[in-house]
Amino acid sequence: MGQSHPPHRFARSRGFLERVRRRLIVGAGALALTGGLVAAGPPAHAAGLTQVTGFGTNPGNLSMYTYAPDALPSGAPLVVALHGCTQSASDYYANSGWPKFADRYGFALVFPQTSGANNANSCFNWFEPGDSGRGQGEALSVRQMADKAVSLYGGDSRRVFVTGLSAGGAMTANLLAAYPDVFAGGAVDSGIPASCATSVSAAYTCMYSPPDRTPAQWGDLVRAAAPAGTGTWPRVAVWQGTADTTVRPANATELRDQWTDVWGIGQTPSRTETLGAGTTLSVYDDPSGRPAVQVYSVSGMAHGLAVDPGSGPEQCGTAGTYYLDTICSSYHTARFWGLDGGGQNPGSLPAPTGLKVTATTGTTAALTWTAVPGAASYHVFRGGTKVGSTTSASYTDTGLATGTTYTYTVAAVDAAGTAGAVSSAVTATTTGYTPTCHTASNYDHTVAGRAYQSGGYTYAQGSGQAMGLWNTFTTHTLQQTAPGHYVVADNGCPA
Repeated sequence: MGQSHPPHRFARSRGFLERVRRRLIVGAGALALTGGLVAAGPPAHAAGLTQVTGFGTNPGNLSMYTYAPDALPSGAPLVVALHGCTQSASDYYANSGWPKFADRYGFALVFPQTSGANNANSCFNWFEPGDSGRGQGEALSVRQMADKAVSLYGGDSRRVFVTGLSAGGAMTANLLAAYPDVFAGGAVDSGIPASCATSVSAAYTCMYSPPDRTPAQWGDLVRAAAPAGTGTWPRVAVWQGTADTTVRPANATELRDQWTDVWGIGQTPSRTETLGAGTTLSVYDDPSGRPAVQVYSVSGMAHGLAVDPGSGPEQCGTAGTYYLDTICSSYHTARFWGLDGGGQNPGSLPAPTGLKVTATTGTTAALTWTAVPGAASYHVFRGGTKVGSTTSASYTDTGLATGTTYTYTVAAVDAAGTAGAVSSAVTATTTGYTPTCHTASNYDHTVAGRAYQSGGYTYAQGSGQAMGLWNTFTTHTLQQTAPGHYVVADNGCPA
């Protein structure tokens, strides 16, 4: 894929800059995060982008570019999109697919841009505490851009989101940790957990062999970066290719551990889905049954941003160096954040109380709750997805899998058909258990949550059975014998 170089940090003194620049003149062609996302265009001046100046004190020495659809309504959301190393705002604008959905769903975009004056390879300095912490350097500059754009376009300050690729993805994780009061959600594309590195040498470790911390240890790094007393956290999407040799797939697992711990939820998915282009989506619901963390694992994808060129409703972007023709990540991320209008503007009816599970069988779960005055009916949600409606304060969900845990919430609906606030969640586990089998590399088992790695070796989740080296060349069959429990079944899997 090319030559790898450190994520160099330039001091802003002119003398030091010139001395370092002479030594790094050959740095072109470096790989992502430490270089390597080859710029597909010149500095941002493409049609549709507007440069905005005077957006604050700008301690990070960044440039601000924006895109807003014609006739953007007031109160619209805002998405901040951070490019990768050696890229520019115009490059990310032209290739990522975000403008298509800004036009379709009605939101504004901000494209921050760094330069060689900040970093030899034009990377965001995600590994520098002075640039990635709250109220400091580049992180503060990005926050100032968000504030400026909300004011400029009359946007909704409660619906500001941030996404980024590679070094931009690593900076995204740090921004979500430092500014949970600013960003309602984020998407880390081929990136690194928040506060993983505080130096260049540590950056290499995070990229190639991320620390195997516990979820609580990862979560503590976020809590330490956030304002004291923070109780509301952003919803986080993680995108990762299983064949990424620049940012190892284990980073997706550590990101999942970090943000599920912050949300106070477990590391076992609430559900998994199979999307196009070999993509597996693992969803981790909050206590109300809404997705809080989503991990998208793209089978066989190398280092880059997932795009899917074409004019279809779920397609976007332009394929190129580090824009990989697989699946449109921008479309799925926008929907996860609710930018397509899903889950917005609940009605005035209060959330039902007293929701409980009264009975389960191998294929059904029966629910009851306290009736809400003024409710004409109720919507029932399983894992955040509506599965039925009823006019009574009870419901039986059918067609379920045996031995499986489901999360339910309920919302009251008024006479006009508007659903109110969603209830607290309850879980129901059907009786029995149907074993399942999975054959994959140790890397893929780990990314999917069926195994974990420690000290370069892989172990089956639940049973702890040794599986050998943590790499893409060692393959095993795992049988899931109970929720979250897997055993090695290379000699035959009855399921």
